[in-house]
Amino acid sequence: MSVRTIIIDDERLARNELKKLLQEHNDIEVIDEAANVQEGIAKIEQHNPDLIFLDIQMPGKTGFDLLEELDRAPKVIFTTAYDEFALKAFEVNALDYLLKPIEPKRLADAIQKVSQDENRETLSTNGTGVVQRTGLLSDEDQVFVKDGERCWFVKLNEIRLFESVGNYAKVFFGVNKPLILKSLNSLEERLDDKVFFRANRKHIINMRWIEKIEPYFNGGLLLELKGGEKIEVSRRQTVKFKEMMSL
Repeated sequence: MSVRTIIIDDERLARNELKKLLQEHNDIEVIDEAANVQEGIAKIEQHNPDLIFLDIQMPGKTGFDLLEELDRAPKVIFTTAYDEFALKAFEVNALDYLLKPIEPKRLADAIQKVSQDENRETLSTNGTGVVQRTGLLSDEDQVFVKDGERCWFVKLNEIRLFESVGNYAKVFFGVNKPLILKSLNSLEERLDDKVFFRANRKHIINMRWIEKIEPYFNGGLLLELKGGEKIEVSRRQTVKFKEMMSL
């Protein structure tokens, strides 16, 4: 089964060279290319690729800016001439980082990582359904989170809590709590309500991360998450929560 791939690079010669190198790899199908961030976003939305080869430094906006504008992040292999970006690339857990000019052996190693990653999870290779930009995000979907200079790829099932902070939402995963410019209401519309529950005005919790449930004031509940956070469920939402959990 081929991995549907888009190359995003502002240098036409670089795109052509990479396409030529990729012809040696039968499992990689280059379905399109783009020369800048806006074009790249449009192509990703059109094709829903499994993988992108992404240049970092492009005129106007960077590859990191592109990822930040996507609801879902496809698998990413960064390609760039600027090695000072290497650490940042690995902070976002990209599959690999290729320095230009790209060596065939390094490219082969990177593609091997794609195959290994494929074995760990099911890729969408038919261009329908699971990686559409519109519709609900599944807990296996990977999202890109950027806060200042720090960036991450995170699977939704690793996120235990969203907390409203003004116009932002704080995202809790691992030891990280970055802020993203999204409201809880907009997040709630995209999240699967069988997994993510709006506990109160300020919090959306991942129900799979609940460690303990206790009665609380005024008929509400107090939930303790596996990360240690204690979240109050409002009285109104407690009724809904009990119905969902069959308490």
